[in-house]
Amino acid sequence: MLAEKLLLNVLIILLPIFIHSVLFDNKNVGKSPYLCGVLQSIAVVLSLVFAYEEGGLYWDLRYVPLVLAFLYGGPIAGGMVLVTYLATRTFMGGDLLLGYASGFLAALVPLLFLKKFWTFDAKKRIRIATLVGLWPSLSMLVILVANIFINDATAEDTNQLMMNVAIFGAIQVFAVWIASILNESMIEKDLMRKEILRAEKLNTLGELAASIAHEIRNPLTVVKGFLQMMHKQEKGNNHYYLSLVLTELGRAESIINDYLNFAKPQFEKLEDAELAEIISEVTLLLEAFAAKEGVQVNVQLEWGVYVETDRNQLKQALVNIIKNAIEATDEGGEVHISQNTVGHESFIVVSDNGKGMDSAQIARLGTLFYTTKDKGTGLGTSVSIKIIEAMGGSISFKSEKGVGTEVTIMLPAYKKENLTLLNQQK
Repeated sequence: MLAEKLLLNVLIILLPIFIHSVLFDNKNVGKSPYLCGVLQSIAVVLSLVFAYEEGGLYWDLRYVPLVLAFLYGGPIAGGMVLVTYLATRTFMGGDLLLGYASGFLAALVPLLFLKKFWTFDAKKRIRIATLVGLWPSLSMLVILVANIFINDATAEDTNQLMMNVAIFGAIQVFAVWIASILNESMIEKDLMRKEILRAEKLNTLGELAASIAHEIRNPLTVVKGFLQMMHKQEKGNNHYYLSLVLTELGRAESIINDYLNFAKPQFEKLEDAELAEIISEVTLLLEAFAAKEGVQVNVQLEWGVYVETDRNQLKQALVNIIKNAIEATDEGGEVHISQNTVGHESFIVVSDNGKGMDSAQIARLGTLFYTTKDKGTGLGTSVSIKIIEAMGGSISFKSEKGVGTEVTIMLPAYKKENLTLLNQQK
């Protein structure tokens, strides 16, 4: 009978997740901690109503919604569920002191894990939630032991109670585990939806950029050619003006090439290139610019690691990222560039102690025409992301206002000793 009642409690615990996914998915209210608090509060009340009473103890999964509310809804949702639990417990009567104490104890552990919980990936979050879900079982075991000593229970009663605790603990852990998996799947679905929308936007903008750039580049090349001829022949006052016009035409041509790279990066010559060598060449190229800005560039490289890439395209991506870091850093600041390899992946980390960005700015990075600079098209970062992704890599941004920004680039790579073997397999 206990197992059946507890399994009914499991269905009650899963109910808020199903309601959320059916009624509030893809809606702004669905992300509200208040909605999470209300749904999990309903689960707490229903768990208490459908509790199983035996030996003077009530067996139910009332603490599971409390754990889930704190971990996935935050302190507001958790607080709402805790207040609901205390109010329901007061209304139901019984040993209120014990009920209040167990409620606060059950809320304590998830509250302590709250800050670090979202720093982990989905798999670790599920494991942590499951482990935190063990805490109420331990609390129940303490209550049970106290009950055995107080009531001077017989050996038979003690064995039955111990069996009940084992069943209670197993089903409770299962409930937290399955609920965490469903919550994480909802989070993953939301992220995938955002990624699909972003990809569609980038696709549309890319096609538009390519069509416009192709149409503009041809007449621009002709105009630039004639102006270069005039520039060579001109010796008078117009020489300066022609130089200025050619400079601006060169800048316009560079922007158009960025548009084309954004639409579809062209890897003209794929080769096995040493990653540290490419980074070294880029930092050497930007040394004068960094010195002019009064920024110190520190580099830590790992030699003997190779990537298959178009050297010029990868250089362009790195120049954009490192140049952005230098420009974002105040005079006297530092930019750190480090490279390390784990397995078949090499990580390039570019960090600065500049002005940094807030979460809204980070979310818009890579969007065409979006830039945090006073003068800029927003193409540099977009092109860099496209190039890295076309190489089978990924790029991520972490930043905090007034602290700085950290850009992590992951590229498929291999060690020098594996290069010959790799060439033989081609």
